[in-house]
Amino acid sequence: MSSSRRQMLRFACLSATVAASPLYKAVAEDELPQQPNTATLISPGPRAKSETKDTKRLQRAMDQAQTAGGGTVFIPAGHYISGSLYLRSNVSLWLDNGVVLTMSPDTTEFLPVEKLSYETGANQATSDFHFALFVGDGVEHISIGGEGIIECDRGAKGSGPKPIALRSCMHVNLSGITIRNAQNYNISLLGCQFVDMDGITILRGHADGVDPDCCRYVRISNCFIESADDSLCLKASNSLGQRSSTEYVTVTNCILRTASIHFKCGTESCGDFRNIAISNCVFEGGAGFRHGNPGVAFYTTDEGALENITVSNITMRDVGTPIAIIRGDRDRCSFGKGPGTLKAVRITDILATGARLPSVIAGLPDAPVEDVFISGVSISMAAARAGRDTLDTISEKPKAYPEPVMFGELPAFGLFLRHVKHVRLQDIVLSAPPEEMRPDIVADDVAAIRLTGYEKEEKAAPVHLWLNNVRDSFVECIAVSEVPSKSYRISGPKTQGLFLRSGGSLDWHKHLAIGADVEPGAVRT
Repeated sequence: MSSSRRQMLRFACLSATVAASPLYKAVAEDELPQQPNTATLISPGPRAKSETKDTKRLQRAMDQAQTAGGGTVFIPAGHYISGSLYLRSNVSLWLDNGVVLTMSPDTTEFLPVEKLSYETGANQATSDFHFALFVGDGVEHISIGGEGIIECDRGAKGSGPKPIALRSCMHVNLSGITIRNAQNYNISLLGCQFVDMDGITILRGHADGVDPDCCRYVRISNCFIESADDSLCLKASNSLGQRSSTEYVTVTNCILRTASIHFKCGTESCGDFRNIAISNCVFEGGAGFRHGNPGVAFYTTDEGALENITVSNITMRDVGTPIAIIRGDRDRCSFGKGPGTLKAVRITDILATGARLPSVIAGLPDAPVEDVFISGVSISMAAARAGRDTLDTISEKPKAYPEPVMFGELPAFGLFLRHVKHVRLQDIVLSAPPEEMRPDIVADDVAAIRLTGYEKEEKAAPVHLWLNNVRDSFVECIAVSEVPSKSYRISGPKTQGLFLRSGGSLDWHKHLAIGADVEPGAVRT
């Protein structure tokens, strides 16, 4: 027996006895309740003679449950066609095994796109919460569960309705259901609190999978999300017409498959991101290469802060960019206060195979990314790429849409850091095909880096590590086989207080190359 079935049986009864129960009430158009009753389990009655779809009878059932003081609308196995449905407070919706609820092909059966009285700065899909199948606006204690399917293939091109759109809702439970072929965001949450999502399956989503925007106390677990756009995208947009944050979010035991970004905070970052944890998940990329196809991406570009984020126990296969952390200054919400802070990010125990691009941690010249800890990370690259051998031609692009590919080809194959302060790297393993000629790690304008125990695998690349304008830092490198002469490079006139330690076969007299632009005494071995 599935967990979702057990959940249903806890608050209803065995489906075989539902019809005989005095609590069961089929609602027909001519038999609407005239006063509250004691029904706790309601099933939609048959279509009226004038009805060709199921929108009205499904809505009648939910309205009757609300009138009764709350309860569960039980939808038995069958094929249903519906337009927009208003979710009601204290009403649960159960899609039983065998239910296929299809979005109506008739757009007039859906609520029109909202015309908000304020400027959001966000796109229509992010800010609109009416053009949807299930619409929840300011309701509480609601749930959609079961083992049924929401089919969103309407045979029409372009952006269709959202399957689930919830705004300013409290105490939300979504469990068990499958959503297929959505052309818009599959599950869109704005300003919601106390949200539990468990065992949701999203198949062939054309847009984002799940988007919690300005939400608090969100738990997402045991989900499979397949999407052409971002799988899990946390936002802090201006869609509520006021600055709000996304915080206290956990994600665990999920499988994410996408052509875009698997787990992201941003790019909508008018508000803050705080206290967010993702763990025990599997990412599968390779289906496309949107925005560099990152595994985890943390972006703040619109003056919101991003801090206290943890990532742990993640397996990635064929992603484009395993890790992307970018601080920008787009200021979409026109606050005019300068870049928001990006700090306190912890990433541990990541295994990525078949990656195609280097991981990127990039701040701005006067606004660095701060306090990043990365440990126990192993990344293997799918193929060698031709990169640049200079840092001068890498543009800053503070106003650009943040993505790791915005910098073009980078001089490192494994990890590129620029404008970063207080970063600790330990137990890092980076590997690439023998023909890869770029350094493993390049750090440019970095202060207080602690790179410990970095072991270089044997390869023919002339440079393994390149530190440019690195200050107040400690770097420990190890090799157990012979590496090329001068394969550890130090450059930049701002270099100072750089301490190097070697282990194994490394000999700094032989393997260290210090540029002529480095001040005497800036590097100590």
